[in-house]
Amino acid sequence: MEKQSLLSRTFSLPPASDPWGRALRRAGIAYALSRFFAVMGAAITVAAQAVFARLNDEEPVGGLNGLAQVFDSWDGHWYLDVVRHGYPHHIMPNVTYLVPDARAAFFPLYPRLVHYIDLLVPGGPVSVALFINLVLGGVFVYLVGYLCRDLFDDRTAEKAMIIAALFPGSFVLSFAYSEALLLTIAALTFIALRQKSWVLAGLLASLGTACRPNGIALVAACAAAAFVAIKEDKEWKSLAAPLLAPWGFVGFMVFLRFHTNENAAWFRVQREAWKEGTSFGATAVSRTADFFLHPTSSPTSVLTAASMFAMIIALYFLYKYRLPLMYLAYSAVVLGLMLIPATVTARPRFLYTAFPLIFPVARALRDDDDKWWPATALLLATGLVAVTGLYGVRAAIP
Repeated sequence: MEKQSLLSRTFSLPPASDPWGRALRRAGIAYALSRFFAVMGAAITVAAQAVFARLNDEEPVGGLNGLAQVFDSWDGHWYLDVVRHGYPHHIMPNVTYLVPDARAAFFPLYPRLVHYIDLLVPGGPVSVALFINLVLGGVFVYLVGYLCRDLFDDRTAEKAMIIAALFPGSFVLSFAYSEALLLTIAALTFIALRQKSWVLAGLLASLGTACRPNGIALVAACAAAAFVAIKEDKEWKSLAAPLLAPWGFVGFMVFLRFHTNENAAWFRVQREAWKEGTSFGATAVSRTADFFLHPTSSPTSVLTAASMFAMIIALYFLYKYRLPLMYLAYSAVVLGLMLIPATVTARPRFLYTAFPLIFPVARALRDDDDKWWPATALLLATGLVAVTGLYGVRAAIP
């Protein structure tokens, strides 16, 4: 029999009578519901904005246009700026986030993908960006189950997929953000590493490092997988993966150097426009403490505390149900990059990017005979609506 390709082995839908087939269908329903919950959160924003507009004698923006304005806000605005205008040839001194030059801070793979698909299909860049993420989000949820099933079993994989669909950080799968693309690429990279397709894993990881700064965690994953392969099997060709992985990041830095005629342009924009420094976790701790001292004073403190609490729970179950080294390395780098900044620190979307942490949590929930499962699912769904609404009304920085 001819050997199946990586894609055909990965993407196959068994019949509903099969436990894995049932799990996939339930996860599909959960993903559809999760996108509905994200729309509910955005609809709250649209309603709130309509009230303010009427108070100011302005015509409110409603319907699909109002929802689109929520889903292409925050980072989505900058990615779509790159889609429409590319990168600046010159970055002004003392750049701020109020000027278009600041778009140089945003990595290229997602806006370039949107740009080229927008050339082929009608609807405009906003519609294309949101549709791409809707599709990629579904693919990512499936891949979470595929990877988790390989580690544990069908029932754990089903819970992992539902958690991935409903977790509040999954709001990024509906916004014009690059996480949906990064997460899909990261999951495919793990599949390639598991199957020892070293060159393919390295190429996929290099695409991931061209998606977002924290895509650099894929370099750590590739290095960890190569370390294990060399230690156990003397498989030196595994070094191809970590050697290829960083070139998406490096390529973007080199591109900006020649495009803007400025060394370290990306780092300057981050430093000047977003005033991003380092606190090595101090900001996350202080925000969490502020929540306990003043629980209703700041939505940002609420989200930071919730993210820290969820991280601690996930790390506890990670200690209980160990994962392969490549998952640990990737998650450690993502969490480290989440905690290091002084401005935007622990957030649901950053924790969501460390998606291998979902696997041990799902394993724990599989063992409790569904005692905590209904409450967990309800809490996640409520959180998804609330987080989407909070970000829509700009009550906190995503």
